[in-house]
Amino acid sequence: MRTSAKGGRSSAAAIGAAAVVAVVLAALLVWSLWPSGASVPSDFGARPRAQAPVAGTSSGVHDDAPGERKTPGTASEPTALRVPRVALEARVQDVGVQGDGTVEIPDDAGQVGWYRFGPAPGTLAGSAVLIGHVDDRTGDLGAFAKLYGVRKGDDITVAREDAPPVRYEVTAREVVDKDRLPDDVFRRHGRPVLTLVTCAPPYDRGRGGYQRNLLVYAVPAGQR
Repeated sequence: MRTSAKGGRSSAAAIGAAAVVAVVLAALLVWSLWPSGASVPSDFGARPRAQAPVAGTSSGVHDDAPGERKTPGTASEPTALRVPRVALEARVQDVGVQGDGTVEIPDDAGQVGWYRFGPAPGTLAGSAVLIGHVDDRTGDLGAFAKLYGVRKGDDITVAREDAPPVRYEVTAREVVDKDRLPDDVFRRHGRPVLTLVTCAPPYDRGRGGYQRNLLVYAVPAGQR
């Protein structure tokens, strides 16, 4: 998705989170064309709700339209992700959108992409989104295949550039149809949450690959 800055905030509001959802799903499904062999993981917990932003706080990000450049210096960029119990360790790089409108995903399936046009991990409001592959073009498992094994209460640490790491605690996981990704995934307001996104079975080559998405939600440690 390529969003023009022309038209200001009114055009950004008209586009909304649904447009971002479409490009994220397109990029994940184009890459993941080989089944990992894993069964559909079970859901647990409840998706964190936005509720009202805390008075006097700021998300730390500029509320631009998807695809527009963020205001420099508003948040520390994530550099690495760790989920110790499932031995998930991955470098994090910032990703945006490509010229064809699809979201950028790291070429290396062992790395994770942070959607830089939304909140960053550690900001005070909104959903910070990290996107990764469940497998690669050879069928080898990607970094986010390990999300299939996470449990409620698992610790997540996100290292950041020029800032202390931030810790999260897994509270929920759900599998949704690829065309029904919740709008809350890309919200920029409300309670802070870390949202991890990857593909999930069933796999259907004739329909473009994986037909569902796995979402893992984590909240700042000590704020359950």
